[in-house]
Amino acid sequence: MNYHITTYGCQMNVADSRRLASDLETLGYQPVSRAEDADVIVLNTCVVRQQPEDRAVNRLLSLRPVKEREPEKVIALMGCLVGVRDPTPALSRRFPFVDVLMAPSDPRPLVNYLIERQARELDEESRARQEALQDGRWRLPLRERGKLVSAHLPVVLGCSHACAFCVIPYRRGPERSRPPAEILAEARALVAQGVKEITLLGQIVDRYGLDLPAGKVTLASLLRQLHEIDGLARIRFLTSHPGWITGELLETVAELPKVCEHIEVPVQSGDDGVLRAMKRGYTAAEYRRLVAKIRDVIPRVAIHTDLIVGFPCETEEQFQRTYDLLADLRLDKVHIARYSPRPETLAARKMADDVPAEEKERRRRTLDELQAGIAAEINGRYLGTEVEVLVEEKDKGRWRGRTRGNKLVFLEHDRDLRGRLVNVRIQWAGPWSMQGTAA
Repeated sequence: MNYHITTYGCQMNVADSRRLASDLETLGYQPVSRAEDADVIVLNTCVVRQQPEDRAVNRLLSLRPVKEREPEKVIALMGCLVGVRDPTPALSRRFPFVDVLMAPSDPRPLVNYLIERQARELDEESRARQEALQDGRWRLPLRERGKLVSAHLPVVLGCSHACAFCVIPYRRGPERSRPPAEILAEARALVAQGVKEITLLGQIVDRYGLDLPAGKVTLASLLRQLHEIDGLARIRFLTSHPGWITGELLETVAELPKVCEHIEVPVQSGDDGVLRAMKRGYTAAEYRRLVAKIRDVIPRVAIHTDLIVGFPCETEEQFQRTYDLLADLRLDKVHIARYSPRPETLAARKMADDVPAEEKERRRRTLDELQAGIAAEINGRYLGTEVEVLVEEKDKGRWRGRTRGNKLVFLEHDRDLRGRLVNVRIQWAGPWSMQGTAA
């Protein structure tokens, strides 16, 4: 019995797919590299923008002939295309060849479906596998066991903020913090299997614990507990929100050696009018002050951000304010997206998508060129210096890893460096990566 999972979108989807793969392997399924060769085919989908949604739908439709030729194959659809509301009637009509629909972060429908199929010919081995599935222990998929160095660990599911452009609250549901004991157990299990770095995930990760009954659990306190795990070398977290980063959190990052000096805090726009329309809850000036505070509290911090260009009614003057903010702040990395309307969101329901596609692309390229120069300048400062790199894997004959500030570094070495912290002397630096030799 074989399975194949195709994953689109964010780190949360990667983590969800990893969890599902572990469950499938516990049931006796083995991974294969081609979906067409699998007995169970899963597409884990993203709809945060139109492009990944189109890719997922096109790939799903390409599997219809496979299902018609071999009806015993199981095709399952997971993620934000499904969402958390009861999607069965509409999606079943649209994709009648799909056997199982799974909401984000919920592999149970497929697992239960397969258990029911196995029950028809339930033998002693199958019973043992099902019991193992219920024991709560976290096992990495076979292909990653002993190889995975850096893993994502969801701590906040869903989101309740409802920015005007974002479909996540409608597809992943309201914000839910996972219990600390559950997170710590999963982290320890990952470390026991060779993971050296864990990245905590949440749509607004800073809000971790606000919905838990105790009322005293925070992201900062969770970081302190994770910091005590032997064998764990590094901890990261993302994504933050300008309105929810606390002084306590920043001071915790500065204090704990295992927590990396890396903050990802989206600004989305540098214009106050656009920020109000986006329902972001802060001004450009407040964001500037936050960046200054982060840099003051956390020396040598690397700050990443997200920007959206072409939001409804964004004028050239408003775009210029975004350009100026990016030019002034000189952040380490910027993810730039062209606005695309998402169903159910306030922007799609109430605002006209009136910025032409070619203008969105021009604005995206303009910011991308600006940021390339900024990143090249920042990375150039590392020439001739030594940086600590956590080596993750070998890529085209060279080892690759990341600094504490999440900068990509390549190096050549004859020894197996996977999972090791290596001091690297930087000999070349570009905007997107650096190269060096082990010091």
